[in-house]
Amino acid sequence: MRVAIIGAGIGGLTAAAALRTNGIDVIVYEKAHELREVGAGVVVANNGQRALDAVGLGDRVREVGTHIERTVWSTWHGEDVPVPPAWPSVTPGRPVTSLPVHRGELQQALLGALPAGTVHLGRPCQDVIETADGARIVFADGSEEHADIVVGADGIHSAVQQVVAGPVELSSEGIMAYRGLIPVERLDDSVDLQRMQMWLGPGRSFLIYPVSRGRLLNIVAFTATDLDAEESWTAPGDVRALAAEFADWAHPVPAIIDALPETFRWGLYDRKSLGRWSTDRITLLGDAAHPVTPHLGQGANMAIEDAVVLATVLAGASVADVPQRLALYESLRRDRTSRIQQNARQAGAIYRATDLSAQEQAAGLTAILAGDWIPDYDAAAAAEAALASL
Repeated sequence: MRVAIIGAGIGGLTAAAALRTNGIDVIVYEKAHELREVGAGVVVANNGQRALDAVGLGDRVREVGTHIERTVWSTWHGEDVPVPPAWPSVTPGRPVTSLPVHRGELQQALLGALPAGTVHLGRPCQDVIETADGARIVFADGSEEHADIVVGADGIHSAVQQVVAGPVELSSEGIMAYRGLIPVERLDDSVDLQRMQMWLGPGRSFLIYPVSRGRLLNIVAFTATDLDAEESWTAPGDVRALAAEFADWAHPVPAIIDALPETFRWGLYDRKSLGRWSTDRITLLGDAAHPVTPHLGQGANMAIEDAVVLATVLAGASVADVPQRLALYESLRRDRTSRIQQNARQAGAIYRATDLSAQEQAAGLTAILAGDWIPDYDAAAAAEAALASL
């Protein structure tokens, strides 16, 4: 059986490696002509690491991750506020609660788990046509390829999603994020490189954490906007405009912004749940299936969980089993990802609120993050149990 994955992002590459671990032939088609190192950090949380461990990728990813000792929340004036209990301290049972990773380094680590020739660059998917025995992929240059299963891991603007579910309108959250990376030698000693820190203020927030094993500081600054900012990791931003947004915030926030060599704008978008993710031979994962705003730090983790669940339920399947297995995959993922989407929306509303104090924002976020259902989830175990009950 051959699986074709459209998209070589975090979810697509994780799926490819996980499927190969289960003995399934995989090919990945990516529209970009090169896999560039996007200047942004992501966080692989406990649940993402657990899923990666299940398919033998955890150590590979931890090699490029950065250990952090603690998480700190502050008001925009610099006063400490409580951190939600759902963000537990490091213990033997939770060896790393959050693993910050440079997105490009994570992508390269996953790519390194695949044999040469698995990923084909410069192949933008234009259409997918389901057939009686699989699916036909039509590329922008008119060429075609056939596979038994096609997986759309091609992001929020997914071409495969259009085939599976039809057009679905995106909605702006009214928040824009500035992103950037700072070489640590440009920072003074007031910046603690052993922790993740969030400053909360009216309608704005500012997040920092180290990546590239402590060589770079990742920053994400959320501000309200009524503009249709591009949903892109690489749209250029204006450091001066960012500095103006946070000019009166407590030290070291303005100093961190001053150290930024460049910044990128990232519009935050969401959409209502799809009526379906799958047909008999085509399915979706990650943002193609369920785009999630970044306020819980779970976007990459949901894509990783999707990939591992999909690979688990397809293990040992015949071509005739595929429709049932894809339906099982979707049923396993729909409720959890929908809950993550909804909670992220609620968190976004708190972050952009202008009538709440930082303490009130923290209390609201604590309520959203309460419990262990996010970090303690075992995606592979859930999939194995469901598969055994078929």
